Amino acid sequence: MKKKKTSGKDWSSLIISILEKEQGRPVNYKQIASRLGIKDKVLRLEISATLEKLLKNKVVESPANGRYRFPMNDKHVVGTVDMTSTGAAYVSLESGEEEQERDIYISPNHVNRALHGDKVKVLLYAKRKNAKPAGEIVEVLERGRTDFVGSIEISKNYAFFRADSRKMQTDIFVDKEHLMEAQDGDKVVVELTDWPERANSPFGRVVRVLGRPGDHQTEIHAILAEYDLPYDFPPEVNAESEATPEAITNEEIAKRRDMRDTLTFTIDPADAKDFDDALSLKKLPNNRFEVGVHIADVAHYVPEGSLLDQEAFTRGTSVYLVDRVVPMLPERLSNFLCSLRPNEDKLAFSVVFEMDEDAKVYNTWFGRTVIHSDKRFAYEDAQQCIETGEGPLAEEVNLLNKMALKLRNGRMKTGAIAFDRLEMKFHVDEKGNPTGVYVKESKEANHLIEEFMLLANRSVAAKVGSEKDGKASNNLMVYRIHDDPDPEKLEELSNFVRRFGYQVATSGTKKISASLNAMLTDVKGKPEANMIETLSIRSMAKAIYSIKNIGHYGLAFPYYAHFTSPIRRYPDLMVHRILASFLNGKTLKPSSEWEDKCKHCSNRELLATRAERDSIKYMQVKFLEDKKDQEFFGVITGVTEWGVFVELEDNKCEGMIRIRDFRDDYYLYDEGNFAIVGERKGKIYQLGDRVCVMVKNTDLEKKQIDFSLVQKDE
Repeated sequence: MKKKKTSGKDWSSLIISILEKEQGRPVNYKQIASRLGIKDKVLRLEISATLEKLLKNKVVESPANGRYRFPMNDKHVVGTVDMTSTGAAYVSLESGEEEQERDIYISPNHVNRALHGDKVKVLLYAKRKNAKPAGEIVEVLERGRTDFVGSIEISKNYAFFRADSRKMQTDIFVDKEHLMEAQDGDKVVVELTDWPERANSPFGRVVRVLGRPGDHQTEIHAILAEYDLPYDFPPEVNAESEATPEAITNEEIAKRRDMRDTLTFTIDPADAKDFDDALSLKKLPNNRFEVGVHIADVAHYVPEGSLLDQEAFTRGTSVYLVDRVVPMLPERLSNFLCSLRPNEDKLAFSVVFEMDEDAKVYNTWFGRTVIHSDKRFAYEDAQQCIETGEGPLAEEVNLLNKMALKLRNGRMKTGAIAFDRLEMKFHVDEKGNPTGVYVKESKEANHLIEEFMLLANRSVAAKVGSEKDGKASNNLMVYRIHDDPDPEKLEELSNFVRRFGYQVATSGTKKISASLNAMLTDVKGKPEANMIETLSIRSMAKAIYSIKNIGHYGLAFPYYAHFTSPIRRYPDLMVHRILASFLNGKTLKPSSEWEDKCKHCSNRELLATRAERDSIKYMQVKFLEDKKDQEFFGVITGVTEWGVFVELEDNKCEGMIRIRDFRDDYYLYDEGNFAIVGERKGKIYQLGDRVCVMVKNTDLEKKQIDFSLVQKDE
């Protein structure tokens, strides 16, 4: 018999690559051949024979007749879903699980009804060499959230809800009985109530009607709802706030250090109403100075475990949106009772330093005080004192500023990193419409306050947590920790900034800090400044709260805590209580309960930051709505296969020029060089390039801005 002719090709590696892409989904030899573009019958039979060899050698398994996949690992792990806009997901594992260094990839076909933020059980696939960990979600253990923000679409017999978030990949079916009088197109909050086994979409009900899309109040309330940020206090919490006594009794004063006769003042933003901190200054007989950092004694007014305390913990932080503050505490406490307002006696928790003019600290005292603020400065007023040497308390402000500069220089020498980013603020009219944009720039007055707050924060952390007689402290403290930069991200940053002529070291703690500071100084005022500063911050680890101290890399402090803002941050309130116990001779011990509180506060801070960014993005879109006939210069801050992101120089609004809107050529994405390249003419647009654009389209609902390129004669 004549032997059949074969190609002699080894199909193994090609088959394995196909099975890797299938991420555990069983496929037959015809499907594999189709993926490889093979139609020839002989070659298809070779693929089938190779699959049988791989099966015999246990490289693959066959869960069904004629179908093949990689062997299942039979190992389950638990983690949290991070959904992508493509429908695929990554599951970050809980601490203690293996493969912590890499998230588990889940293909869109194997998400299995999990939603963003859900806690899930994942079946791991057998790990292939150099392949990213992958698996499939086999069970949703706990929903990350059940309330979603979006728009309702009502038809004759039913309604569907479409979420605003791109991470929500499924619509929700809403029976018309559960619409709560929502009208077609309204922005609403929908609660997911059920997901029947055979239903393609989950079921839900409208629990809140926010209003019409595009309306200012509707969109701001939608941002708050998206991040679970309540803007009203429950009646029982308000009642407890109103019942809090206002008067400071002589009995309470007698328990405290009375510093009402010491010169004291506050320096805050001009529009601030909650004054967390004050400074005091007194010259001592030994020609040194007593500098007091006085912080609102919120713990006195908010008893642990009270309704006020529970609500403050749930919120975790105050949230500062472009047109409003969502406070952690009711206004009566945050703006009146606790706030260190001028010309009023106030209760404080203080750190008092004995210092010389060179900012050397000789002695430190911690304790509860009663103070009286003699003057309230806005930052602009204090800055004028510094720049002119004239005005009320100019001598005292300048002395403290001199000390602050010494403290700052000392931090920089020990490896602290100076991230002083420009902050864009909006002028807003009574209807919430942006009428202008201005730059909020940190000057010496800001740094003055910052340095003394940093000094107090690190002193409190070290007081409770520092080593004694060479032994590590086992005292409880809620630290603000900041890990070393991720080496891979740092390498990426170094490679990127080199294109602009800057250098960033990638090894040696002090070398890294020094090179970052040098670069951040050199880039100031350049078109690429904001982009490089943003990328530098992203290369750093995120600062979080924890009872496990690893120090604060960015500040170069071995001990650091948040003590100075208890009106607006719950961790500061925890630190006040811990310090009070410590000073009373009662040292608290670390526990998992306290670490859980730290994680909650870190998460709430992250949500608040995202909400603040969304509100800024919304306001940017609103600001540019009526400026479609104007030209703006901007800098390319991002490049993707869909187009380039441009940040406008004057107002820092960011939008995209879509690649299809480049009319002079057909442009291709060059990922390696962060650029797009014209196919015929070879023109290149890359990160950092200055371009002229016009506003093409604004979408308030999606918070998106589209630009069109304005071609200038070269």
